[in-house]
Formats: sequence, structure tokens, C-alpha cells
Amino acid sequence: MALKHATPLIDELEKGPWPSFVSDVKRMAPKNPMCEDWLGVMELSYKEKEGHWKHGGIVGVLGYGGGIIGRYCDRPDLFPAIAHFHTVRINQPASKYYTTEVLRKLCDLWEPRGSGLTNMHGSTGDIVLLGTTTDNLEPLFYELTHELGMDLGGSGSNMRTPEGCLGMSRCEWACINTQDIIYDLTMEYQDALHRPMFPYKFKFKSSGCPCDCVAAIARSDCSIIGTWRDKIRIDQESVRAYAAGELTPHAGAGGTEKRKFDINAEVINLCPTKCMEWDGKNLKIWDEDCTRCMHCIRVMPRALRPGVDTGATILVGAKAPILEGAQMSSVVIPFIKMEPPYEEFKEFVEKMWDWWMENGKNRERLGETIQRLTLREFLKATDLTPDPRMVNTPRFNPYIFYDPAEVPGGWEHDAAAFRQRHQA
Repeated sequence: MALKHATPLIDELEKGPWPSFVSDVKRMAPKNPMCEDWLGVMELSYKEKEGHWKHGGIVGVLGYGGGIIGRYCDRPDLFPAIAHFHTVRINQPASKYYTTEVLRKLCDLWEPRGSGLTNMHGSTGDIVLLGTTTDNLEPLFYELTHELGMDLGGSGSNMRTPEGCLGMSRCEWACINTQDIIYDLTMEYQDALHRPMFPYKFKFKSSGCPCDCVAAIARSDCSIIGTWRDKIRIDQESVRAYAAGELTPHAGAGGTEKRKFDINAEVINLCPTKCMEWDGKNLKIWDEDCTRCMHCIRVMPRALRPGVDTGATILVGAKAPILEGAQMSSVVIPFIKMEPPYEEFKEFVEKMWDWWMENGKNRERLGETIQRLTLREFLKATDLTPDPRMVNTPRFNPYIFYDPAEVPGGWEHDAAAFRQRHQA
């Protein structure tokens, strides 16, 4: 069946070895005019080298300030089916576990109410339903909540949908129950999720161990990373088996064939703090120097395991490059026991949000506010004690500063005398 719009430019995206979203949309176009006009507007954008989508103000459902992103086409004369093309975010279950029954019901709900296009998932984690009209929003929301028992996710200057890794449901390295944490935060902070109250967006992400499979340290304003504070558990027999080439390193990720394994080259010499030693018979780890990077555990999973005194490291301030460039999050609580009902963590969250809402500028992420006002001010507001583990780059660029009153003897310096002692 011939399509309404010729698309020679985006047809190029169908070439090559990989599946193409253009082919998928074309397959849906004969049944849904929104898909057909979407192909047309994309072709026009490629031809004119400019976008034809615009944000036309706030659009949503009654009682909610977030969850729906209003989007309109600036050429409704050419593409009337997508004059409105709003995006709906659906709050995904913890760790993204679905039944096929739920997915089918969601598709059955979406097909008559929108374009039928979905994104599983957006970088925030939500199920993203791409493209519907204003008059479909309230019926869609009613069916979503009453028939599926699901809710909208976050958008705008609010708490975005919390996200976590598979955690203890699948991973033997998980030090915290990420699924329970994410569910608890989602239920606890419903107002912050649905009604914008912050200077800008705020994301919680949780990974069960320092491997950080959801990249919380790079993408979330508050990262909850599972860790341990006792010793790495060592099975010396298995270490010797790895060293002898009897076990496959990396759990077979680099190939399942047994091979010669140089434990010094692949484990010991790659330890960032040089806290390990192999004497040919036993592996020694100086745990007080270990930074929990997980490299040795990933390489020899049958020989090494995280400790048993588990909890989480809390970091803040990660974001994408909007105002001041991309930032990784910084440690603010080196270790906290993350156990229900998570009261100690929530007390910290309330202090953090109070300070940010008081001091943050419009559309300024938490990390940018901390960067502007200093980590010292943030630590004061959240009643946290400065710690060497909070230093951004050891011995080079620390950004924690102590008050003179806290330093014995103070630090009044004579600049002229200093220069006299340090002449070029």
C-alpha cells in the first residue's frame, strides 16, 4: 500500500544490517494516520534541516503537573494527524519486570488512543507512549489507572521516575534490595513525582553493587550504590584454579574456552589502589585500601565476593551537559545501612531538597547548585561531616574547605612573607 508522503531521505535509514525504526513505522502507517504524517514531518525535517516540533505550553491530566510532555507540529496544514503529538510517560515497575499480559493490555490501551509508537524505555526508565492528542489524555489516563493499575511517571521540574537495577532478584553481587528501595521511594514521594516543586528535574537511581548497571553515578541527582564495609570474601582454592587456567575468567564473557590466565596482569596489576598481592598460592587483599571497584570480583566471580556487612554509598550531583557540562556524582555519605523503612536516608533527602529549593535557580540541577555554592555549604545544610572520600580528585582538586575556626590555630597568612619564602 502506497504511503501518502514520499520519503527518499529517511528511506536511507532502512539500509544496512541493523533493524530500522523507519521500517517499523511504515508497517504501522497504513492503520494509523499519525504514523503516516510522522514519516512526512521527519522527511521534511531532513530536507529543510530543521525540526518541526514545538512545545506549546503545559498539557496534562487533572491533578497532575507532570507525566505528559506537550508537543505540537508547526505544520498542521501539511500534517493534520500530528497537529498534537503529546508524549505520555508511564511509571515502570521496579527493575522493569512485566508480564506479557500487562504489556498486551498496555498496547491494546494505547493503539486506539495514540500513534501506537512506544519507547521501551526512555533514559529515565519510563515506558514512553509517543504521540497522542489532547482530547485523548483524560480517557487514556482513566483506563491506565483503573484498568491496568498503573500510573504516570515524572516530567518537568519534579522528581522523575526512580529507577533501579535487577538487584537481588537476579544478581548475586547485589548488596542492597534495589527493587524495594525504588518502590518505597516511588510511593513515599508521590507529591514530588506528580506535582512540580523543584528548581528543575531530580532523579533517584539505585544500583545493587559498584558495577552500577543503571549508570546511577553518571545520570542521577542522587545515586544509591550498594557496597560493603567489611572484607571481600575469598575462596583461595578457586583463586588457584583461575591462576592455573582451570576456570574461565569473566564468567565466560570473553569466551567459554579455558585459556592461560595471568592473574598478575589481569587482576593484581590492574587494581587501582594496589591493595592486592599474589604469592603463587594465596591472594592477599588489604581491604582498608580497597575502593570497592569490583574489578577483581568481575574477573574471578567464583573466587571473590562482596563482604557481608552491606549498605550503600550515597552520591549526589550527576547530570547531562545542560548548563555547566556533564557531571559525575560526588560521594556525600560513604556508607549507610539501607534497610526498611529507610528513615535515615529519607531524613537526608528532606534536608537536601529543602536546601536546593531554597537556593537553586530556575532550571538548575542539584549538582549545579552545589557547584555554584560549594559542597561545603551543601554539607552544612544536610548535617554531614566532611570526609576525605568526598574529595573530587585526591591531591589535586579538593572542593571541601574547612572553616578557620575548625582548624587548630587557624590559618592567618602573611601573603608578602609567603611570596618571600617561595620566590620563583
